[in-house]
Amino acid sequence: MNDQPLDAATAWGEPARGNLPEYTVSELSLALKRSVEENFSHVRVRGEISGFKRHGSGHCYFVLKDSDAALDAVCWRQTAIRLPIKPEDGMEGVCTGRLTTYPGRSKYQLVIDSIALAGIGALLKILEDRRQRLSAEGLFAAERKKNLPFLPEILGIVTSPSGAVIRDILHRLADRFPRRVLIWPVAVQGEGAAAQIAAAIAGFNRLAPGGVVPRPDLLIVARGGGSLEDLMPFNEEIVVRAAAASAIPLISAVGHETDTTLIDHASDRRAPTPTAAAEMAVPVRLDLIAELGGKAARLTGGLSRFFTERRLQLVAIAARFGSVRQRLDLAAARLRPAMLAADIGRARDRLADAEPRLAAALVRALAAKHDALDNFTGRLATHSERHESLLARGYVVVRDAAEKVVTDAVKVRPNTALELEFYDGKVGVIAGGSRRPVRRSVPPIGQGNLFEEP
Repeated sequence: MNDQPLDAATAWGEPARGNLPEYTVSELSLALKRSVEENFSHVRVRGEISGFKRHGSGHCYFVLKDSDAALDAVCWRQTAIRLPIKPEDGMEGVCTGRLTTYPGRSKYQLVIDSIALAGIGALLKILEDRRQRLSAEGLFAAERKKNLPFLPEILGIVTSPSGAVIRDILHRLADRFPRRVLIWPVAVQGEGAAAQIAAAIAGFNRLAPGGVVPRPDLLIVARGGGSLEDLMPFNEEIVVRAAAASAIPLISAVGHETDTTLIDHASDRRAPTPTAAAEMAVPVRLDLIAELGGKAARLTGGLSRFFTERRLQLVAIAARFGSVRQRLDLAAARLRPAMLAADIGRARDRLADAEPRLAAALVRALAAKHDALDNFTGRLATHSERHESLLARGYVVVRDAAEKVVTDAVKVRPNTALELEFYDGKVGVIAGGSRRPVRRSVPPIGQGNLFEEP
């Protein structure tokens, strides 16, 4: 037994310090940080995401947990915008990154470089939860669905510009009914694909009808088959909302017949394949021509039958019209005497009404004629009295052989037989030739033409 006395540290069970180095808190924290970062510089951690928060700076913070432990995680902004999936609470994922410590609070955390879903089951659960949430908002309601145009003039296609999908669509359109096609090229998988698809749908809707780039009458969003992870851009909320908000009717044609994505629920029509989408978009031109030919033939036959029936009806009407015309002739024969008597009666009545007026007018006309006759008689008597009084004063009326009054001496030729009328009788004379007639420009005052009316 050792009889040496023990110091206090030994008495309390503490080991002898000996060569044990002494650290400051900072030194120990830095040593731990180096140790963790060197040994866990690239790790993959599987767990359930909980408490997800996106900071205003764009950084994302959450916790990865399982049944026994929890691990803080951070995803910086530049990495977060490139993530192929959007982290959500309850999502089970596999996060790839590096461990680091936070000396200020004696904590360690996982700095994430990428996130992948932990198995198909977890992804399907996320999609189902998202489908139920968007359906509750009414984005998948049947009354929101729009009818597809029968024959669109312009088709807008959102897909990858390369690959078999666009070739299949264009080939089927050319076979059925060639139409003008506008292609909006997008990435259909990988980082940023969902944002490009949503922007293309919204971009087609912003085009003005009749503009330089015309607005399509129908949209097709298409891509070929792939895994569930490959088709994830068409399950993103931003794409689903863009499809539901489209004013242009939209056909979704994503994957193969057994593939279903959330855009299928928001679109106006789902096509099992891109080729089937082209068949939904336009009818078969030859079928339309044949259908129009058949309808034209039926229309021609119908019109022929219609006119034949109308012709027969007109013949029947004409036959019935013959007997009606005879009855009308008999009725007219009976009506004619009555109508004539009625006309005579109306004429007699009008004449009776006009008779007083005619009598008064006749009396006025006769009175006017009597007045004119009295006036003329007075004037004639006046002329007769003047004629006799003038002859009594020494005037003579000279007449030629034709008993016309001679008023000018120049009109009397020598040896012309004349008749002179005095107030008490007439004397015949022969004109001499030695008398020279004298013309007067102004007749003597007080003497005028014997036969001129005063």
